[in-house]
Amino acid sequence: MRLPKAGTVEIVPSILSADFARLADEIAIVESAGVSIVHLDVMDGHFVPNITIGPPVIAKLRKCSRLVFDAHLMISEPGKYAESFIEAGADHITFHIEAANQPLKLIDKIHNLGCTAGICLNPETPVDAIKSVGPVCDMVLVMTVRPGFGGQNFMPEAAKKISKIRDIVGPDIRIEVDGGIDPKTTPIVVSYGADTLVAGNAIFAKKDRIAAINAIRKAAE
Repeated sequence: MRLPKAGTVEIVPSILSADFARLADEIAIVESAGVSIVHLDVMDGHFVPNITIGPPVIAKLRKCSRLVFDAHLMISEPGKYAESFIEAGADHITFHIEAANQPLKLIDKIHNLGCTAGICLNPETPVDAIKSVGPVCDMVLVMTVRPGFGGQNFMPEAAKKISKIRDIVGPDIRIEVDGGIDPKTTPIVVSYGADTLVAGNAIFAKKDRIAAINAIRKAAE
């Protein structure tokens, strides 16, 4: 599975807010809503103050879904573990610029392993930090909350970086945004140039996941 080409707006459910006791079912529900990508939040308790899932869980989920697995590595040593996540079934690997000593080398490694690669920047990280790296990625992820926990409030100032990143990477690279995305904030980030919208609470905190996805999709039009 590959990331869709840039130019289409994709709603990307984040399993961080899903019911971890029934992840396969949760992914099947959002897949039935017509999404192409699911966001897998990987946290190590070191780079961020939370711990979630690792390669064994992704390997089990891979057997249950044909969606693009967008693995967001919120971990301190992404270069050490990227290959394990790809072997487990991740289709796309995003790592943090704040955690990588040699980001260009890691992007090459991910590409050579047959996977698409992305770079992420935290709300306080300036756009210049990814100026040389962004154009060789397949996707750039802008955090509009501080990584680690779901359900946080959207940070408007962080979202403004999207338009600057779009100027750097051009129209052929996806720009993903993660944090506080719902029908209210969706038009804001789309107007800045984001085309890949990660939503956790706005989907999985709702009883009707499909209706929640459709509400965000409508807001993006």
